[in-house]
Amino acid sequence: MKDLVKTLKNIWKIDELRQRITLTLGLILIYRVGSYVVLPGVNPNGLNAGGSSGVAELIDLFAGGAFSRASIFALGIMPYISASIIMQLLGIAVPAIQKMQREGESGRKRINQWTRFLTIGITLIQAPGYIATTIPEAARVPGAFSYPLTVLVLIAGTMFIMWLGEKITDRGIGNGISLLIMIGIIAKLPGSFAQELVARHSNGGYVVFLVEVVLLLLVIAFAIMLVQGTRRIPVQFAKRMVGNKQIGGVRNYIPLKVNAAGVMPIIFAQAIMFIPMYINQYTEGRWFSGLVNFEGFWYNFLFAVMIILFTYFYTAIMVNPRDMADQMKRNGGFIPGVKPGKQTESFIDSLISRITLPGAIFLAVIAILPAFAMKLGIKQQFAYFYGGTSLLIMVGVVLDTLQQIETHLLSRHYDGLMKSGKIKGRGQQMQTPTMM
Repeated sequence: MKDLVKTLKNIWKIDELRQRITLTLGLILIYRVGSYVVLPGVNPNGLNAGGSSGVAELIDLFAGGAFSRASIFALGIMPYISASIIMQLLGIAVPAIQKMQREGESGRKRINQWTRFLTIGITLIQAPGYIATTIPEAARVPGAFSYPLTVLVLIAGTMFIMWLGEKITDRGIGNGISLLIMIGIIAKLPGSFAQELVARHSNGGYVVFLVEVVLLLLVIAFAIMLVQGTRRIPVQFAKRMVGNKQIGGVRNYIPLKVNAAGVMPIIFAQAIMFIPMYINQYTEGRWFSGLVNFEGFWYNFLFAVMIILFTYFYTAIMVNPRDMADQMKRNGGFIPGVKPGKQTESFIDSLISRITLPGAIFLAVIAILPAFAMKLGIKQQFAYFYGGTSLLIMVGVVLDTLQQIETHLLSRHYDGLMKSGKIKGRGQQMQTPTMM
């Protein structure tokens, strides 16, 4: 406890870190307040008092309740996530986007700009559907409700959330987009917890509820191990003279994460799974009816397969064996028993392939755990936290944010130890890229 208090004091002493945390909390507060601001011309008393169900309930979970409240942030950040998926997939097939990806910072800015425009287009498509399916006629104030204005406000709300996320990433702590999604999920947790407790109370099942909580804690522990798990590759650095100083001659390691892609595969897979759900709503259940049942086999099978594919996809983007081999060669490092250059690249690539498969499978298993929880009689709202997208996002984002805070603390007290991912002493590690 004393160490925790001391760490909190150290965080508050660092001006830059204190400003980043304060800015992040302020922008999150703006996001939460905005989720309660109802769309113009909409009477909140006329909305569905029974709440959302099915796909709407899942979307409402990611939007932190803004979807069911007909808020100006009702569509949340999911249109931006969908746009990012499309741009990532186009980066594989379209040479022009591939060229931009290789142009460094300037190319990244152009891709981000295209993603923003695509987000507007997606929101422009989703907004009318949201109005038609979620806002009943009884909630639309005659003379005050304007269809075009409501669409415009929904687009502006999504773009504003995207701006908040980018500001948190640039000037705050953590990945802004993932952090906002996590905050929306956590906002629904107390109500879901209370609902499950009341349900067990009416059935006289407090013991069952305690068992559910214990199992939930075990799943959280397993998710933390999955996110934090690494495979260490030993690296030996040759001795060399730089001026009058001898450097190198120490053994260190490269930590390859079992889940190098972070939570992005499950976020993107969930965003794609919303597509057949939207189509099913518009066609009144005539199409893709088998893909909207969260407890059904085909929904969970397709969801798991997409998570595995996205895990491989994002691992390939985030971890480049050629760059790692070149970096070791430039710094005079080598893997014992493996020649520098091509053989090192092939060795790292094969090792990544071997550890990515079990990591992807475990990630998919955790993602579909809510379906099994619902089969056991757990309420749907609480089951969403029983593994699944919600749990993985919360665990991944919290760990990533804490890691960034720790990096700021280490940089403050041990200046130079973590710069440029170079090895300066025994017990340190080469840095591998990660993504939340």
